[in-house]
Amino acid sequence: MKNVVMIILGLMFTSNLHAETFDWGKLKKERIDLKLPLLTIQGEKGLLACGYVNVETCNKTNEACVIVTGVNSHDEMLAKPIVALSKAATNLGVKMGMTGQQALAILR
Repeated sequence: MKNVVMIILGLMFTSNLHAETFDWGKLKKERIDLKLPLLTIQGEKGLLACGYVNVETCNKTNEACVIVTGVNSHDEMLAKPIVALSKAATNLGVKMGMTGQQALAILR
């Protein structure tokens, strides 16, 4: 019974995070396979990226950029919290701790 409850809870919290149900719209997804994947999702206003991307570089170029870490897929990027963000992303309203999905709603 405990396993069934855990499975149901897992489905409830992850079901809206799959590419089939998430509206990717005009977002551009990129993946470069290295030892760990380099992942980005680009919206019209900015970029959601994995830890390979340096926020300080984005600050120098005045780009809106938010970083999530510990991800191996674009789907995982949606659920992870923002751990770093550029000044331009802050100016758009992105805040530390938001999920990647919440940040993308702003960066679209």
